[in-house]
Amino acid sequence: MTTTSSLFAGLGCLLVASIIYFRKLKANPARAYLPPGPKPVPVLGNIRDLRAKELWIPAMDWAKQYGSLVYLHIFGQGLIFVNTREVAHELLERRGPNYADKPQFTMVCDLCNCKNMVAFTPYGDQSKRQRRLMHKAFGIPRVPSYHPLMQNSTHLFLRNLIASPLDYRAHVRRYAGSLTLNIVYGYEVQSNQDEYLVMAEDAVDVLSNEIASAGGVWAVDLLPWLANIPKWAEGLPGMSFKRKARVWKKLMEDWVDGPFEYVKNSMKIGSYKSSFCSSLLEDESVSKTEDTFEFDLKWTANSMFGASIDTTITAVSHFLIALMDNPDVLKKAQEEIDRVVGNDRLPDFNDRKSLPYVDAIFDETLRWAAPVPLSLPHKVSEDDVYNGKYIPKGSLIFANIWAMTRDEQLYPDPNAFNPERFLNIDSELKKQRDPRNIVFGFGRRLCPGNNIVDSSLWLLMTSMLATLDISKPVDDQGKVIEQPPVFDNPIFRIPNTFKCSIKPRSERALALIRQTDLRATA
Repeated sequence: MTTTSSLFAGLGCLLVASIIYFRKLKANPARAYLPPGPKPVPVLGNIRDLRAKELWIPAMDWAKQYGSLVYLHIFGQGLIFVNTREVAHELLERRGPNYADKPQFTMVCDLCNCKNMVAFTPYGDQSKRQRRLMHKAFGIPRVPSYHPLMQNSTHLFLRNLIASPLDYRAHVRRYAGSLTLNIVYGYEVQSNQDEYLVMAEDAVDVLSNEIASAGGVWAVDLLPWLANIPKWAEGLPGMSFKRKARVWKKLMEDWVDGPFEYVKNSMKIGSYKSSFCSSLLEDESVSKTEDTFEFDLKWTANSMFGASIDTTITAVSHFLIALMDNPDVLKKAQEEIDRVVGNDRLPDFNDRKSLPYVDAIFDETLRWAAPVPLSLPHKVSEDDVYNGKYIPKGSLIFANIWAMTRDEQLYPDPNAFNPERFLNIDSELKKQRDPRNIVFGFGRRLCPGNNIVDSSLWLLMTSMLATLDISKPVDDQGKVIEQPPVFDNPIFRIPNTFKCSIKPRSERALALIRQTDLRATA
């Protein structure tokens, strides 16, 4: 994390950088037309305006005060927040190539060796090869082939949940992790302590909590020469980052190599399940075209897990919170499911078009949860101008998804959980309100697994609505326990673990859940 001692160690360099920055500002009149934003202080810039946790809260205030584009800087490094869908569409999609690059932070990319993960790969040949692999395996035409896996994983989740409802967070983690490991590698998780599942969870936790602490910016990111400090200097105040990076680097590399080698070894002995990796390794039209194929494939495969687990946990957690706070929503959904699906089976994907209220709950959950409120930063490749405002080359661009999903013009009373906002509206407004156009990102960095996440989360939530009663917990005296959500994760809007009452809604629902175990072992 960025410590005071390590920052002061490089104060001289920062001062030089700031002098260069202000000289550039003076030499280039266009820089006087930067987007508005909070007033910086000399040398440090806007460092006092930023915070490690829930940065989307002040970012929302900046959007209201300064408009669609907001500019800040730290030691001359520009940060631009894009606050409306219209501007995000213009910059990140219509001008996509100029906004598709990624910042190369020394700590996460070089020292921890994450630079080849899809989220961090610079825009260029490698990122394009990775996107092609993902599109081939996860494009819309391929999603139905994964439906049986999604259904089995959902049924296992329900069985685990009714067996130990207090462990709902662990069950969601296992659901997201095991489904992705199965789809990507053909690997079946056997328990919550499964080797690859635990390894993946540890790596994701390091990425989203440890490395991303203090906003993801370390002293070595501001002063890259610190990466070359000798080993004896690592004991100095603020210099422990190199010791941590060595441990984290090995964890990341084991996470990438382990499951991929499992697939290759399984294919050698002829005992494997069809998966993202196996299908591409077997497809000579793909595997023989690039010398870098296997390298690209293993890093692309690894990235799918990291992209899915925290998004799933965030969405399901907010889904539970919404149902606890809005019992009428649960009741309406169950009435619709009972009318359409009946009481003799669990919902499946064929029911989706016949369950408009349930689909509206799913849409509202995506909007209300906003799993990655500030998206992951893009980097501007060349100077640009939008609406008279100068966007300097090298600036980091944050799509302020939180502000977009709280746009009062598009979503009246935006902080309320209200599925009805997606019902009985014309097709144009429905398209504008569709949260999928926002929460999965924009342009050439749109989440490539969005179709998988959309389908798997829909079935999971619909199955929970069909079979469970979800309500606020009560204490020993029968008093309802109120729990305002707490958010400590700096990247994903994952609430800290909370208590929740989860029970089968009827004996018939319980029987249906238990019957899935018989079908799974038949």
